Amino acid sequence: MKIALESLGCSKNLVDAEIMLGLLNKKGHQLVGDCSNADIVIVNTCGFIESAKEESINSIVQYAELKNEGVIKFLLVSGCLAQRYPDELRSEIPEIDGIVGTGSYDKITDVVDSLMSECGIVEMGDINFTFDESLPRYVSTLPHIAYLKIGEGCDNNCTYCIIPKLRGKYRSRNIESLLEEARTLRARGVKELVVIAQDTTAYGVDLYGKQSLAELLGELSKIDFDWIRVMYSYPEGITQEIVDVIEKNDNICSYFDIPIQHADDKILKLMNRNTSRAELTQKINMIRKSIPDATIRTTFIVGFPGETDEHFENLIDFVREMKFDRMGAFTYSREEDTPADKLPNHLDENIKTERLERLMMVQQDISQELNSAKVGKEFKVLVEDQIDDTLYIGRTEFDAEEIDSVVYIETKKQLNAGDFVVVVVKDSYEYDLRAVLK
Repeated sequence: MKIALESLGCSKNLVDAEIMLGLLNKKGHQLVGDCSNADIVIVNTCGFIESAKEESINSIVQYAELKNEGVIKFLLVSGCLAQRYPDELRSEIPEIDGIVGTGSYDKITDVVDSLMSECGIVEMGDINFTFDESLPRYVSTLPHIAYLKIGEGCDNNCTYCIIPKLRGKYRSRNIESLLEEARTLRARGVKELVVIAQDTTAYGVDLYGKQSLAELLGELSKIDFDWIRVMYSYPEGITQEIVDVIEKNDNICSYFDIPIQHADDKILKLMNRNTSRAELTQKINMIRKSIPDATIRTTFIVGFPGETDEHFENLIDFVREMKFDRMGAFTYSREEDTPADKLPNHLDENIKTERLERLMMVQQDISQELNSAKVGKEFKVLVEDQIDDTLYIGRTEFDAEEIDSVVYIETKKQLNAGDFVVVVVKDSYEYDLRAVLK
């Protein structure tokens, strides 16, 4: 059969989708990029926050309409939203022919094979599954970049987060299989390897009895990737050992993605975050002392239940003090079945939106200030796309794909996606840079 898959949400979800594609491809199914040319469409959903759920539902409804029009024959739904609301999805969208939960994406070929004879298939599985390292993977990203998921699940139990209930406890993959997969990706031409997990700093604790991210990064650095990028590192797990291995190896990006979420101690406690403002400050200063040119990226939640004006001002003050290179923020999303949902003093949406806008304006000024200091400097840039005959888009090692800023490269020279070039920055904007070839 011809099968198309749309994966929504995070890169961790994308890796699950790539394994499903690998299994289907191995079974002999034809993978197609155009959903209107498919017999089966699989929507790999996200269910993290309200906006992600809405995006997933809108996509499912879109393909349900295509099924009603006879464009596609079958509609399958997988991923976090499928795991969280299987009965509701089947009830509200009867066009769905099958539900595949987060603990059973390895059963996708069985579900597809059963579609002709059975409708309303639900395959949920165990969210605390043990990794099957032999599963094939069909890498769907651009040829020069790929993700390496080093663990599944999460043990942090932040009060606002549903992920542990959808993905189970933290389980690390063994280091030998990760190195083997990394070598395979490099042999395919991958230049940038992005190391991901719900919390990369927790890697190895369950498997080896100790935090092992630094050891893994040291071994990965021996493989000749141009860039190795680490994402989703919880602040309390960042150690001097991890910082040292990044500082020591030129092919590990000096890029720290640290989801801090807040900076007021009371709100951090309500969130069940195992840190404090003082500890956060200490970790950031430790990184900058060891790697002065390190880029630190973070995310914050505004409008958490009980967040007063004073708590929010403490967050603003922290952002101004730390001057983060990259920062994202979003309003608190009330999620059922989470401890935060049961907290008192939930805030009005207008207040949350106003606080978000103010926080982002503070960061915009900081970003513009930091970017202006880059004018006249040279950077190694990875070319990603072409806009017109003389304008390209690229990224430095300090920018993650589809998340951070970009560099607009002006040149009459022909460049290709995946090329590395050296540029000189000629102008800066609030978030992006304009440059020419050196």
